[in-house]
Amino acid sequence: METLTRLVSSLGGLYLLAILLRFLLQVARADFYNPISQSVVRITDPMVRVFRTFIPGYRGIDFSTLVLALVVEAALVVILNYLYGYQLPAAGEIITWSLAGLIFFIINIYYWSIIATIIMSFVMLFSGNVNPHPALQLLWQLTEPIMRPIRNIIPPMGGLDFSPIFIFIGIEFLKEFLFQVFQVDGRMVAVTVGL
Repeated sequence: METLTRLVSSLGGLYLLAILLRFLLQVARADFYNPISQSVVRITDPMVRVFRTFIPGYRGIDFSTLVLALVVEAALVVILNYLYGYQLPAAGEIITWSLAGLIFFIINIYYWSIIATIIMSFVMLFSGNVNPHPALQLLWQLTEPIMRPIRNIIPPMGGLDFSPIFIFIGIEFLKEFLFQVFQVDGRMVAVTVGL
């Protein structure tokens, strides 16, 4: 049963990652023709098309993707509760836990994307390669909307960009605040993908 639980959590988490990446890349106006963007679209398109039939977009943002992410997270909460042998929570709790999972998942996507950007930038600098990998280009496009406002306040000094440090501090404060708001406990962490 433990193997099945891990499998469901892992596969569900990967699909949820693809859905959230699709939404965040769209919001960031990232390159749609990047090969990684195309892969994300191909993986998520069948379900997004279904949701798009009854959930309209607004100002170029496809809210059907975000609603799909919420539905997938809620389904995972229900399935993981069952697999762990917990009593199924009330509908309100499922929605709250799903929303919390999505928010934390998005925060983690940005956190790890910034770390990956820093590492890949150093690798590119020392390798002498001037053409960035498509993954690095996509990460730059994804993280730039949250890095730019900090960079405008604290510009790079001596070629070093300190904006990630302030973003990491902000993320930690935000996580602590959200843990209190959602009253995160061990069971919620176990059954919610993204926490």
